Amino acid sequence: MKLYTKPGACSTAVHMALQWTGQPFEVEILDATTMKAPAYLAINPAGAVPAIVDGDFVLTQNAAIMGYIADTWPEAGLGGDGSAQQRAEATRWLAFVNSDVHPAFKPLFAPAQFSADDSDRDALRAAALKRLRGLYEAADKQLEGRQWLAGFRSFADPYFYVTLLWAGKMGVDLSGLDNIAAYKQRMDANPGVQAALKAEGLV
Repeated sequence: MKLYTKPGACSTAVHMALQWTGQPFEVEILDATTMKAPAYLAINPAGAVPAIVDGDFVLTQNAAIMGYIADTWPEAGLGGDGSAQQRAEATRWLAFVNSDVHPAFKPLFAPAQFSADDSDRDALRAAALKRLRGLYEAADKQLEGRQWLAGFRSFADPYFYVTLLWAGKMGVDLSGLDNIAAYKQRMDANPGVQAALKAEGLV
């Protein structure tokens, strides 16, 4: 299996999940230029990451890739213990990150996509920061008494962790969210997380 990733993007979460499987894989690190080059566009015409190639199978979209990794290496437990309930719980929190938290950053990352009027930018930023604070408060409550979002280590955790890295860079207020702070410290120290960050030049 080969992963195409851009450092610090949501694809970095896939890189961490692959590290957690303990299985061999390849990585190609892209930048803004190589993501739009013909060689990569032949793999993903959208010119976005992540993408994986597994033999003659090509898959894009972060959530789909996470599920594929979990199903390819079930012994890693990234989708739970094999029960429908744990798979659903892991997927619930993956969906929370993919459908709620990640999109909430978009007005911060690319405000021009939301308004061509520069005078709207401060209001867009304030609304995005407020939305993100509320989402992280919900996650902090979920982490009360738990080490992992789903209650067990799952494919939701690397993705959520990557959004915490974004939050630090974009000035999202995480003050007082002690469960998230402790969670981030555990993830910071995790060998698989560290290996992925190091390989992508992020530490």
